[in-house]
Amino acid sequence: MSAPDETMAEIVAAVELGRGGAPAEARQRLTDLWERVGPDGDPLHRVTIAHFLADLQDDVRAELRWDERALAAAGDLTDERAQEYDTALRVRGMLPSLHLNLADCLRRLGDAPGARQHLARAEASVDELADDGYGRLVRTGLWHVQEALEAGSTEPLPSAP
Repeated sequence: MSAPDETMAEIVAAVELGRGGAPAEARQRLTDLWERVGPDGDPLHRVTIAHFLADLQDDVRAELRWDERALAAAGDLTDERAQEYDTALRVRGMLPSLHLNLADCLRRLGDAPGARQHLARAEASVDELADDGYGRLVRTGLWHVQEALEAGSTEPLPSAP
């Protein structure tokens, strides 16, 4: 058994703050963690921080930048490193969600071709998702973003992907 990952514990605590109704405090804690980890730090930490920081942004352009950072960090992450934290984690299993988030940001910014590219990338790896709550959540998000794209909508979805 590997040693506890204190940085991941801090990330989880910050995310729980945000989900508990303190998004500004969660955003600040995650921003502080990002600065501590740095742009060349542990890819698992970077992808996780950036992924959750994106969700806490008030501006879609800022959200897009964090989603791009999360995807870039995933490119540096290995399954071996991810599984040191959680044996069920696989990098390819993260990709549908990361591409979904990028697709939704680009859709809201009016970049339908870019959104479609990321939807296609998400669909290409959707088979990596389990048939569980998380997998269903991502698949449903893909469907909602696709529907919004087809309708020409740039409005935020009722429940963000």
